[in-house]
Amino acid sequence: MKPVAVRSFSPALGALWLVAAQAMAAPDDAAMLKLATGSGCMTCHHVEPGAKGPDGLPPIGPAWRDVAVKYKGQSGAEKQLTATVLAGSNPYDSHWKGKVSGLAMPPNRVAISEPDARRLVQWILNRDANRP
Repeated sequence: MKPVAVRSFSPALGALWLVAAQAMAAPDDAAMLKLATGSGCMTCHHVEPGAKGPDGLPPIGPAWRDVAVKYKGQSGAEKQLTATVLAGSNPYDSHWKGKVSGLAMPPNRVAISEPDARRLVQWILNRDANRP
């Protein structure tokens, strides 16, 4: 049997592979915005903070960058927010009180599938001050 030579990857090749893998795994912003718009999310939410709701009131739902900041580093945030997207939120347990004009998030299970909701929540949680 012939010995097989094992070669190690060069650092440049390894870095190129890592960048390609991240690009393939990262959801496309345009695709996520299309999913959000088609699912009705953009009726109440914006990506950036500071947008106004109807009649100059605060927005109906929180900006996604604010959501990302609020839940940054919290264990279970993805699971919790995916459940909220699908089942809605409790108006008596609103943690956005005074910041938004909406009382609660309605259930959206009829508008978005669980896998799509999870992908969208992952994308939202990755919005931060340094990323568009």
